[in-house]
Amino acid sequence: MKLFISLFVCCLISSLPVSAVSEWPGWRGPDGTGIGTAENLPVEWSTDSNVAWKLAMPAWSGSSPIISGDYIYLVSPSKEEPKEQPKEPAPQGRGSRRPSPPTNILGPGGQEILLYCVSRKDGSIQWKTPLDSGNKISFKQNMSSPSPVTDGETIYTVTGNGIVSAVNLSGKILWQYAVQDAHWKFGIQAGYASSPILFEDLLIMQVLHGMYTDDPSYLLALDKNTGKERWYQERETDALKESPDSYASPTLSQTHTGMELIILGGDYVTGHNPRTGEEIWRAGGLNPKKATNYRIIPSPVAVDGMIYAPTRKKPLLALRFGGKGDVTDSHLVWKWDQPAGAPDVPTPICDGMHFYMVEDFGQVTCLDAKTGEVIWGPSPTGLGRVSASPVMADGKIFITSEDGETAVVQAGAEFKLLGKNQLDDSWTLSTPAVAGNQLFIRTAEFLYCIKQI
Repeated sequence: MKLFISLFVCCLISSLPVSAVSEWPGWRGPDGTGIGTAENLPVEWSTDSNVAWKLAMPAWSGSSPIISGDYIYLVSPSKEEPKEQPKEPAPQGRGSRRPSPPTNILGPGGQEILLYCVSRKDGSIQWKTPLDSGNKISFKQNMSSPSPVTDGETIYTVTGNGIVSAVNLSGKILWQYAVQDAHWKFGIQAGYASSPILFEDLLIMQVLHGMYTDDPSYLLALDKNTGKERWYQERETDALKESPDSYASPTLSQTHTGMELIILGGDYVTGHNPRTGEEIWRAGGLNPKKATNYRIIPSPVAVDGMIYAPTRKKPLLALRFGGKGDVTDSHLVWKWDQPAGAPDVPTPICDGMHFYMVEDFGQVTCLDAKTGEVIWGPSPTGLGRVSASPVMADGKIFITSEDGETAVVQAGAEFKLLGKNQLDDSWTLSTPAVAGNQLFIRTAEFLYCIKQI
């Protein structure tokens, strides 16, 4: 009987999806919603309390840590860039449909881009593997911005230069693929930053661009085992100037007919067959005035039969899944078009019941996920500028500002600020990660492991 039970448990574990075993396997967690299963997370900490360990980082990065088993994986430049950030380019006059990238934005840089493997127990570095070279600063991004993803056996990365790598658990590179050599060069204003996702045996990424190119936007899937191209799909857009640019990451939506790949940017949100890249449906209305600066930074959220498409603050669209062709009107459930509440940068969180939006200066709004009605907010947290996306676990929402301060907000139908906690005040762009009883926050100076001590 004991043998039977052991075999049954082993079979059960082996049949679970990878995301159930790897606690935070990609950007924004197991299913891309920003929600984790971690428990007993603290609401108060400082550099002297409830910090289990901290690891010095060689440079700043917007890339987020991921967690699989006993290890953390994260991408970083090999050394610090100058603190001073480049200025935005001057507006282009009429007739400059595709200006050249300004040299102060995409200037030269010599650092390597490294993948780190770090022990969850004590923060010790197990190994680090060079992935790419030629780091560059692009506004709030560098060539390490995309976050890695893992299936528990291999770690997959994409650099801002378009070098895709598969790395095994010992730090050995299994294969690499140069996106810009195989396809169109990146023409996105602030540098490439979308994180890849895994689906079955495919590694899927998006390249939605247009500010510095007339070349098409496209989706790409590689065989995760060999690095060979499995499909390539161009994605049409009539967006103008900067508006084709998207810094969002793909996500997946479970529908009654199977899984769909959700892509946001270029004035549209679209649903695709993840096995072929073929477009199934699209919805417009994300840029109703056809503005030329409506680049999209936050990613789509798909949960409980709904797809949420944030834009440049407003409008934010909520659509029901499914449909074919143009579903702009037929599948729109609600729309947020108010002057306050919605984000420009942080990706929202939804648990199927509540929909939480964090504005870029820390105000939080909670909506009914199915109707869009306001439950509470916008409510202030007292944070400064926020670029990291919030995460939720243990009944708490963790919101980290650019100056390294994290607000802890109670999840649910009533707003309550549970705590505010300052770490070092270095530039913090990375979205936190949660697993077990640990919260991981990456600033420019350190990777912190926060836990109840």
